[in-house]
Amino acid sequence: MMMKAEQSTLVLIDVQERLMPAIAHGEEVVDRCLTLATIAGLLGVPIVATEQLPDKLGHNVEDIRELCDQVISKDHFDACGDGLIDQLPQGRQEIVISGCETHVCMLQTALSLLKADYTVWVVADATGSRNEFDRDVALDRLAQSGARIVTLEMVAFEWMKNSKHPHFRDLQKLIK
Repeated sequence: MMMKAEQSTLVLIDVQERLMPAIAHGEEVVDRCLTLATIAGLLGVPIVATEQLPDKLGHNVEDIRELCDQVISKDHFDACGDGLIDQLPQGRQEIVISGCETHVCMLQTALSLLKADYTVWVVADATGSRNEFDRDVALDRLAQSGARIVTLEMVAFEWMKNSKHPHFRDLQKLIK
């Protein structure tokens, strides 16, 4: 099974300014999420982001926030508990998900999306936790639960389908 841009929604979990300095390789996670969101925007994939307690943890990184079609404020770790599913675009059953913290908010949200019969693709190189061990265990658990673990490049090239795509060169520049 391959990802399809026309069936996908990108969900970015809690890429918040105040949280990112505590995340292992936080700058890299932000860069990957930003690249992923830019690619989604070029290919017409809707982008929904979440912010955990933004009044305390601050908002998402501004560059990411600007690329989002929608930002959901939440206090549940699982964004579905704060209405994420109701906010997702109709007719798109594939969720490409990334963000923080992999072992808490991203994990719980992905598990709920799986339970709601979405196909969930977790972009491993665009996820982060304070502790890398927690991140790795969460990715293993997600895979065992039915999520598909992918990389940013897998997402980009599967969404494009072929090198004749009108945005092929643009995406190539973003990835390299």
